[in-house]
Amino acid sequence: MLTYCKRRQLYLLGRQRFTPSALVHQRRYESTTSLLDLQHYISPDRTGRRAAYGPLGTELKRNVLQQWWTSVVESKPQVFAISTLHCYTGGGVARVVDGGALDELGDQPEGQLKEKLSRLLQHSHAVRSGLLQGALQQYVPSLELMKRKLPFGLAETGFCYRPETVHSDAIGCGSSEVTEASLVWFCSPRTSSQWMDYWARQRLQWWRKFASGPSDFSMCDVLSEELREGASRGVKVLYRFPSGLETLETLWSLGDAELLKAHKGSKSKLQCRDGRKNIVPHVLSLSADIDRGVLAFLFNSLQNIQKVDSKQRLHQRKVLKLHPTLAPIKVALDMGRGSTSELRQVCEGLLQEFLEAGISAWPGYMDTTQSSLETLHAKYDEMGVMFMVVISDSTLENGLLLVRNRDTTIRETMHITQIRQFLLKYISAADSV
Repeated sequence: MLTYCKRRQLYLLGRQRFTPSALVHQRRYESTTSLLDLQHYISPDRTGRRAAYGPLGTELKRNVLQQWWTSVVESKPQVFAISTLHCYTGGGVARVVDGGALDELGDQPEGQLKEKLSRLLQHSHAVRSGLLQGALQQYVPSLELMKRKLPFGLAETGFCYRPETVHSDAIGCGSSEVTEASLVWFCSPRTSSQWMDYWARQRLQWWRKFASGPSDFSMCDVLSEELREGASRGVKVLYRFPSGLETLETLWSLGDAELLKAHKGSKSKLQCRDGRKNIVPHVLSLSADIDRGVLAFLFNSLQNIQKVDSKQRLHQRKVLKLHPTLAPIKVALDMGRGSTSELRQVCEGLLQEFLEAGISAWPGYMDTTQSSLETLHAKYDEMGVMFMVVISDSTLENGLLLVRNRDTTIRETMHITQIRQFLLKYISAADSV
């Protein structure tokens, strides 16, 4: 779920006086939010206090998660996937309580209310606020799997409950559910500093890889007074939203304190070999807010492009230039002039071919509303669709179709037998940059 906290804050900022630079950011924010609602990336609930992902937003989030997972887990032989419980017994910032049992407390005498409420909370379960503790609990069995050799990491993605301070100017920004991506890295104390630098550098490079404007992503060390308890160092990957810098991903160097705390009285089980010494490893914790990351990519990818035609008329178009790997829809299929039934059959066959190849496609040919090519271009640019393919009578006659590129706006003809390989090659090339 996405909260509307940022929207509310920026709305209030919009009522203040702005510098020219701030006005540009405010206008870009307003354009982005209206565009996202229009194209089904983010849709508010009935209360207007939270927002859920629409069809395109859901697919974008899935792509971001997959790319994070690929960069951290699938490309590293020493990183293993784990899955831990959402709820657990013990302390926590929030607890799951039976609503019916809670309603019954209202009928209890005042003298018994406190006792029964305490008993109810004792039998409730805490909801996790992060993924670190689950990984620490998985350390011992994973160490046996690694034959007590360092370094290695445990990675997981999932929902967490993040309490947020409710300010008087941030109505409806209370506690919320967040999708977190986490890596907990176990290494020798003598190499922990080098590993911290390595992961910080890798993470900033990853965020910038998918950005239209890489300079909006930055990194900084956490100030000493802002370090979390037990951490000797912290690093943040930041994005410059219209409202200011916000944290996308955080790295902490936690030493061995958190691991010893999670396994009290089991120090011998935690030890592994480092040369001739038996040591308890140091822990590096890396956590990314995927929901905020999705918003960062959406804000970063929106471009307002101006063009003057041959009659000196100014035209503007909004383009959601999402990275080819992240774009929810790679290609849209539409019909031009020709036999409707025959063109539809070709479109359906081509659509199935794309889906089987793992290329997400939009069946624009199913829309019976007559629209000009320019109208369709504007629609797909705002949706972030990379390519538009038009099937026409030329396709029926000689197999040629029209392909239009979102980023270059260049239209070219291509044989129908080449289009699938062209798209796969384009996406693969963009991913390897």
